[in-house]
Amino acid sequence: MIRVDLSSAAPFFDAAGPDYAAAASAHRLLAEKSGPGADYTGWTELPVRMKKGELKAVQAAAAKIRSRSKALVVVGIGGSYLGARGAIELLRPLPGKDDPKVFFVGNGLSADYLNGVIEQLGNDDFDVNVISKSGTTLEPALAFRVFRALLERKYGSAAKKHIFATTDAARGVLRSMADAEGWECFTVPADVGGRYSVLSAVGLLPMAVAGIDVQAVVERAAENFELLDLRSPENPAWQYAAARQHLYGRGYGIELLACYEPSFRYMAEWWKQLYGESEGKNGIGIFPASLEYTADLHSMGQYVQDGPRKLYETVVSFEKSVSSFSVPFGMGDPDGLNYLAGRDLAEVCRVARDAVRSAHMFGGVPNIGLSAERRDELGFADLVCFFELACAISGYMSGVNPFDQPGVEAYKKNMFKMLGKPGA
Repeated sequence: MIRVDLSSAAPFFDAAGPDYAAAASAHRLLAEKSGPGADYTGWTELPVRMKKGELKAVQAAAAKIRSRSKALVVVGIGGSYLGARGAIELLRPLPGKDDPKVFFVGNGLSADYLNGVIEQLGNDDFDVNVISKSGTTLEPALAFRVFRALLERKYGSAAKKHIFATTDAARGVLRSMADAEGWECFTVPADVGGRYSVLSAVGLLPMAVAGIDVQAVVERAAENFELLDLRSPENPAWQYAAARQHLYGRGYGIELLACYEPSFRYMAEWWKQLYGESEGKNGIGIFPASLEYTADLHSMGQYVQDGPRKLYETVVSFEKSVSSFSVPFGMGDPDGLNYLAGRDLAEVCRVARDAVRSAHMFGGVPNIGLSAERRDELGFADLVCFFELACAISGYMSGVNPFDQPGVEAYKKNMFKMLGKPGA
């Protein structure tokens, strides 16, 4: 389970401190399914449902793809790809020699990017996983047309065996196409919104193809949701949700999620959608941003240290490294680093993290610390469950429905109208 450290944020609290009574009320709304958007709270039971149902089918499909293909092309946008990409880049930043490459398409409208993926595929065998409830969202629908055509040219009538659709159980264009063509299907649960769907087949199939132990992820997630049902201020999700809402009330409207692991970059992108789409409504909401430390200290560090005092940091750290690396000794010590020779790089990173936290606090930046045990399947599951629960609680505390996204439709309507879509 994630540990929360508020010691570097507490000096910026007022005398009352975080409102744990409000966190308790918000948690009750979620647990009792009595709050706004209650029809989309199935993500809390999702790991248990996956264990009992679709998980074996996901694993079987992944094994099939891994045995025959050099690549998997995942077609999706938003919650249909960010969770899986975050997991893969966190846990498999460099694919193993026997792991298929996983490409993500349909998340933009760049011809250059699509052509680049096609070039990378070359003559290799590949499969496609198209993820969409409707099948009509512009970006993935266009990309799917491209890669379906490639499959049909490459495999002919056997192309249908290389297409896996993750979609609605019974409705939508993609479901109708899949049923008509005989594609293998997985379900996007009706009671789970896209940004909360990473622990369904939406995220698990690409993860399994990449070589991630999805059974370990699902089992750990089921344990997490049970543990996180704790109804007290000792609940780390309460601590995080209440602290960020308290800081927001004190004028800190920007949250910077930072991590000292470069492989965390797309986990931060997943987190940004989760919190931005859940809380940015009715003219309110904390703006979710992210930085990659230590790299971004040399680009954005000046702003964080000395810019407007409207931001706070949430720093994710992993308590145990997956591997070790000792600083080598240099003859003559031309760079003056021999004082570090023999010390583990993880130790150097920890000291750097502590130094940065101290400097930023001195500069007026509150700091929330989040600790996961290890950068592995269990640590990933811990982070996902923690962030999802804290997001729902924080959203309810702010008085919004954390499970809808009405503003998303505005740009879609304009885009279709300006493109000349019939009836738009």
